[in-house]
Amino acid sequence: MRVINYNVNGLRSAVRKGFLDWVMAQDADIICLQETRLAGKETEITLPGYHAYYAHAEKPGYSGVALWTRREPDQIITNWGYAPSQSEGRYIAALYGSEYIASIYMPSGTSGEARQEQKYAFMHAYLVYLQHLQKTTPHILVAGDWNIAHTCRDIKNWKSNQDHTGFLPEERAWLDRLFQEVGYKDAFRLVNDAEDQYTWWSNRGRARENNVGWRIDYQVASPTLAALARTAEVYKETWFSDHAPLTMDYDLSW
Repeated sequence: MRVINYNVNGLRSAVRKGFLDWVMAQDADIICLQETRLAGKETEITLPGYHAYYAHAEKPGYSGVALWTRREPDQIITNWGYAPSQSEGRYIAALYGSEYIASIYMPSGTSGEARQEQKYAFMHAYLVYLQHLQKTTPHILVAGDWNIAHTCRDIKNWKSNQDHTGFLPEERAWLDRLFQEVGYKDAFRLVNDAEDQYTWWSNRGRARENNVGWRIDYQVASPTLAALARTAEVYKETWFSDHAPLTMDYDLSW
């Protein structure tokens, strides 16, 4: 099973830059998109050979997530019990028997203290949901933009960013709990231990050119699925947005 997750920072913008040609050549089974920024069903984009499912924000042109999948799922889930996630189009999941694949776009907290508190509320509610989910579903994969760099290895300038959203101690501790106590895994790090592996770069300065980035896009898996991870790669040869696509292969028939 090959899974790609990618924050496109505007799907139509990424398409104009050649994203569809690239993704069609990747032979992926599931593609999880974030920040699609579409205005509703009439603006949705389909991919030949894939079923396409979207969750749009109530505000046109804001946020939004999508799943493109070769297999038709048994069920599509956009409401996991937390209303702000649904109204902002931050989550969509597909259920295939014992397999649960989700595309997530965590709030960023960059617009101020109130927004950061909303991010914490999302995190708290979602952790409870993930704990409940793992009791009933063996293979779980949540792929997307989590808007948190977990460790110092996941951000180039970590010393100067310790008081910035996305690398706050409370956010990193939340991921510690998710990975260490609750038991989910950062699947990327199980198969790719290389340094300077980032998925987002600021548009300021020469961050991309100098690889001054953050790794905030993850494939978070249940232990049973994480054990099947085989390869992980961040694609940086062509830029379709300010993020880079993450591609992972799992030893799971699809």
